[in-house]
Amino acid sequence: MSEFLAGAEAETGSPDAIELRLAARLEHLPIIRSVAANLAIRADFDLDSIADLKLAVDEACSTLITRAAKDALLSCRFLLHPNEIRFSAAVLSPSDEEPSRDSFGWRVLTTLTDSAESWVDGASADGRGCWVHIELSKRKIASG
Repeated sequence: MSEFLAGAEAETGSPDAIELRLAARLEHLPIIRSVAANLAIRADFDLDSIADLKLAVDEACSTLITRAAKDALLSCRFLLHPNEIRFSAAVLSPSDEEPSRDSFGWRVLTTLTDSAESWVDGASADGRGCWVHIELSKRKIASG
């Protein structure tokens, strides 16, 4: 089991952590975008920040889905902090390459978020591939 999933299980009891596990298919993107938008609305993010988070989550998940092994699950986790939402996603991939930081998609992620990271874990226990991760954060704009 990846550290991502182990960490998510450790936080299951927290009301500030929400996890989704879906088949790694592009048709599931609207579900994940809707959750991101709903959480940002409830956290009182401004409209531009809500749109930015939705687009960034969509890009991160799209990137991972296109790398997914056949019949893989996409694991997504939202961590809610008073002024920030952190989003992590991981998928089992037959490739051990992390997403390119020179791609247009990566530029979208770094433009729309306050931070974005990606990495690859070693081979999975069943030998089907490696876990590819993307984590991003979006902070609430200070009102004043």
